[in-house]
Amino acid sequence: MQSTLSSDNLTPTTMDLYHNVHALKPTKLDYFDHMFTFQSTSTLVSSFLDDDYRWALVLDSTIFHPQGGGQPCDVGIISAIHSSPDSPRFKFIVQDVRSKNGIVFHYGFFEISEPINVELGGPVSLTVDEPRRKLNSRLHSAGHLLDVCLKDVGLGHLEPGKAYHFPEGPYVEYKGSVPQDELQSKQKELEQEANNCISRGGEISAAILPYEEACELCGGCLPDYISKESTPRIVKIGDNPGCPCGGTHVSDISEILSITVSQIRTKKGVTKVFYNVGS
Repeated sequence: MQSTLSSDNLTPTTMDLYHNVHALKPTKLDYFDHMFTFQSTSTLVSSFLDDDYRWALVLDSTIFHPQGGGQPCDVGIISAIHSSPDSPRFKFIVQDVRSKNGIVFHYGFFEISEPINVELGGPVSLTVDEPRRKLNSRLHSAGHLLDVCLKDVGLGHLEPGKAYHFPEGPYVEYKGSVPQDELQSKQKELEQEANNCISRGGEISAAILPYEEACELCGGCLPDYISKESTPRIVKIGDNPGCPCGGTHVSDISEILSITVSQIRTKKGVTKVFYNVGS
């Protein structure tokens, strides 16, 4: 099926057609199984302008990580694979990736400005920005490592909350407080413990598991928001209990290189640990 699309020829009826995402199958998340793959192929299943007049591509599978879980999205390139001299040609610059109802939307722009000739159902190549993915994976893995180290420095009473693993200001947030007079000493202890773990290393692995098996791997319980009918993806940091996570990670703790805990702050029953990773 071939479709020529541009902002001029997308009528409201056409836009409604392309926005009918309920007819699309959930996107297969190839990065779940292959976190260290930066190039792959897929099939283009939809292409349209959204309500903000941003181009969006939907594929049947993707190695692009959408923003979520405290981790920024991947960026990169999606290109048509030319099966013949007459095959549609395009190069799509991926600037943003989001997931909704299991469907991953790749937002960006076509490198050329004239009406775009795309072949729905045609093969495409995917290239993820490797340095950005690796940095995001290191920051994400470092946040999980800090979770692991809490109990070893006497902060085991803190319960995980939100996390923000973005390069401009990563932090992990916990429910619970740290006495004001202990903040500085705990900051130093946590940083030292995390770097000791990095120096020892240890495999980081991820797997989609039946609920009961996932529960056992996570120390006997899972968060309430995870359905007992689901098959959650569990990430293990070394020999420590696993945790549910949909993000990307390094393959070994040692790849984090180093952690600097820049601040621990407690306010209104919430403790934030701000950190950075080495370069």
